[in-house]
Amino acid sequence: MIREYLLGLRTFDNEELNFFVSKFSQKKIIRGELFIKEGETCKEVAFIETGIFRSYYIDGNENTFCFRFPNTFLAPYASFITGKPSCESQQTLTDASLWVASKDEIEGFSSPNFLRFLKSIAENEYLDLEDRFFQLQKDSAQVRYLSLFHKEPELIRDISLHYIASYLGITQRHLSRIRNDIRQMS
Repeated sequence: MIREYLLGLRTFDNEELNFFVSKFSQKKIIRGELFIKEGETCKEVAFIETGIFRSYYIDGNENTFCFRFPNTFLAPYASFITGKPSCESQQTLTDASLWVASKDEIEGFSSPNFLRFLKSIAENEYLDLEDRFFQLQKDSAQVRYLSLFHKEPELIRDISLHYIASYLGITQRHLSRIRNDIRQMS
């Protein structure tokens, strides 16, 4: 699956693609398991083949700020770049299948096409962060919920309402009202 994803990007030639993909190995993890825990340093990056992950931090409460779905990369990006301990934990919400490569292996790969690939990943991370920032600043909780629902309608059913409410920055009770309002409008 990672090969198909990378082929779709049209970034690597066949030799580079084969070399890059050869650095990944498949890993299965069970629901509830952490990919990385807050305070640990990022030592690997993963491509999600199946499964849903959430990123969260603790400040007295668990605050979910991001979900990752299949066909995306998973790593605490700031820790990956800086080598400093992660400010977030990443947990699987379902059983998951990943393709994992060590950070050292990835950093040793430095072709111009790979650098374009990394640039593309960084740009996507920035755009996701900016989108999330503006959603929280401008959109109502209902609009944020609908955005998440439309992004991954099949997978959102596998996410606990507690985590969705945390992601939206609202209580579970408020989320229940939003969902009821949406059902009544349909």
